[in-house]
Amino acid sequence: MQVQQTAKFKKAYKKLHVNQRQELNKALEIIIKDPTIGEQKKGDLSWLRVHKCNIINQLTLIGYQVDDQQLILVFVAFGPHENFYRDLK
Repeated sequence: MQVQQTAKFKKAYKKLHVNQRQELNKALEIIIKDPTIGEQKKGDLSWLRVHKCNIINQLTLIGYQVDDQQLILVFVAFGPHENFYRDLK
């Protein structure tokens, strides 16, 4: 499976501290191993799956999209719950 990142995801990833990156990388590895682990959203965001994890004792949402036909996993965004879905619309 091919793994890609959006520009928004890359930009937010660069701003993290080293220990936050390590925690996020662990969560990303779990998603890569089993892309169906995240919750499929409904309505406007029906194309999105979201996995919830704790990064340095803070609930963090990781939004990603899976294309089963082309075997592509695209990490769209991550961040706290506040305004997460609004920013993706």
